Amino acid sequence: MNLIQENGYREKKTPTKQNLRTSDTATGILEYPSSNSSFNNYLTILDEVMFKKWLNKLKDASIFAFYLTTDSKNIFNANIVGIAFAILDEAAYLPVGHNYINAPDQLNIQSVLKQLKFLLEDDKKVKIAQNIKYNLSILKNYGIELNGVKFDTMLESYCLNSISNKHDIQSLAARWLNHETIVYQKENKKGNKTLPFNQININKASYYAAENANVILKLHFNIWPKLKQERGPKKVFEDIEIPLSRVISRIERNGVLVDQDLLVKYSKELATRLITLKQTAYKLVGESFNLSSSKQLQNILFNKQGVNPIKKTPNGAPSTSEEVLAVLALKYPLPQVILEYRSLLKLKSTYTDKLPLMINAVTGRLHTSYHQVITATGRLSSTDPNLQNIPIRRNEGRRIRQAFIAPFNKRIVSIDYSQIELRIMAHLSQDQSLMHTFNIGEDIHRVTASEIFNVEINKVSIDQRRSAKTINFGLIYGMSAFGLSRQLNISTDKAKTYIDFYFKRYPNVLRYMENIRMAAIEKGYVETLIGRRLWLPDIKSNNTIRRKSAERSAINAPLQGTAADIIKLAMISIDNWLLKHNENIVKMIMQVHDELVFEIQQEYVDKITKKICYLMENCIKLDVPLQVVVSIGQNWEKADESYYKHPM
Repeated sequence: MNLIQENGYREKKTPTKQNLRTSDTATGILEYPSSNSSFNNYLTILDEVMFKKWLNKLKDASIFAFYLTTDSKNIFNANIVGIAFAILDEAAYLPVGHNYINAPDQLNIQSVLKQLKFLLEDDKKVKIAQNIKYNLSILKNYGIELNGVKFDTMLESYCLNSISNKHDIQSLAARWLNHETIVYQKENKKGNKTLPFNQININKASYYAAENANVILKLHFNIWPKLKQERGPKKVFEDIEIPLSRVISRIERNGVLVDQDLLVKYSKELATRLITLKQTAYKLVGESFNLSSSKQLQNILFNKQGVNPIKKTPNGAPSTSEEVLAVLALKYPLPQVILEYRSLLKLKSTYTDKLPLMINAVTGRLHTSYHQVITATGRLSSTDPNLQNIPIRRNEGRRIRQAFIAPFNKRIVSIDYSQIELRIMAHLSQDQSLMHTFNIGEDIHRVTASEIFNVEINKVSIDQRRSAKTINFGLIYGMSAFGLSRQLNISTDKAKTYIDFYFKRYPNVLRYMENIRMAAIEKGYVETLIGRRLWLPDIKSNNTIRRKSAERSAINAPLQGTAADIIKLAMISIDNWLLKHNENIVKMIMQVHDELVFEIQQEYVDKITKKICYLMENCIKLDVPLQVVVSIGQNWEKADESYYKHPM
């Protein structure tokens, strides 16, 4: 069967040479596919003659797309199985690692990479990839520093519209090219197991890989002309997301050292506490039951104990969500026990049990994976493990952080932006009172508490400051009087009084919130200070709940998104400095929300920390100062904390 004929590529629309603009020369977009191309010239390179021919084609091309196939998703364990290339109207697959029985002879991978090395490392040779971060890491394993990847179709799609479904090749091909690609996970199964790619028949693998390379090329030709017309999203793509890929690739490879023994010990402690909580729950209801079962809890809580439900699930059953149980826990003991049990069980199953199993056997370190295109606001997310969800407001979560440790003669240095979203609000709203507070270095939460509770600033209590903090952050995210009353456990009328006083104190904050809401209704989107765009399709919805949610997003997305942009700019700035001035004395090892974590050689801690603080506080210019809080210790749980003031 002729696989190419059977699965011939059908295109939706192809850019023509008439689309070419003079400005494209600088970015290397010189060659567009002809509009009448069939785009199914997929070849397999099995001999040196064909390889040399394609090597010359790649040298002559001003831009090309490439796609790596590997036998694992783990960047440390993955071996290259093949490389696909696409230029103009043709694409080819170069297999180097298919080793199934009777597989045809293939070119030697070391010889191939030796000849490709200069091309892949040439920064002037413009390349297109999908998920550049993964490619960087895989090629690094073979001693190749990938350069010249000016375009990443995944990031192009994300920067153009961060909420437009998925940004993988299959989804983008369907959306932009009206084409259904071959899906490896669905097509290549043996029994119930997906075969590793090195076991896939080369004929099928060749079409799959070459098609992906070709689709990447065509996606770029479709997405980039639209993205480059949008000044803000284009700036985010070129100045933040593309260079950031290289930074987070290095952070992932650096990893972090973890104390396995401490985690095992803590896991046993949690197991004992969970048993105690179970027994407590059994005594409260007079029978044993599964504390993790929502159905059983519904029956006991609402039927047997007669508690009135306060919210229902989409199926109409009484809800036992964390939010509901938190309210019920104010009156009833069982919900409090359930909340405690669920929290500790999650810590045990997600972290203390799993983290030791995730330690890489080669490096002896934990290597999380960061994702650039998951959140709508631009914040990074992480998986395997998810570092963003380790709770730090409770001692249990902080104890997990204690397991993230520094090697001998080094220190963990955590640097966290202080109140960054409030500072961004001060800049965006230009509220004079808010700006003044930050510009003179006052504690914004103490100032707010002093005003609202009518006490002298030096007499503000810890509880008053905590309440003011809830007000400061809650109101800039559109929290209602009802929501604030529940947060502070006060009456709705009292909460409304606090809100009225707050906006009387900071009138431009209220004005900004209203202006940004109206702008969102008019444009359909909001933007960060840098130009990152968040579309709000429900901003004009007839559904009140959806519309109100979109209005809240219109207010908080520019704050969260700008905060995400700022820490990304800081990461890029710090990484550039480290590459020029550091060898093995400091590593950036984690990014969590507004916090960067470093591993620094002990004798250089003070000097390097001050420099990093300077870079973080000066990566962008606001009308109020950015400030950071520094913690230094043997582990991530801030052994000793100090605030750096550092003239540079």
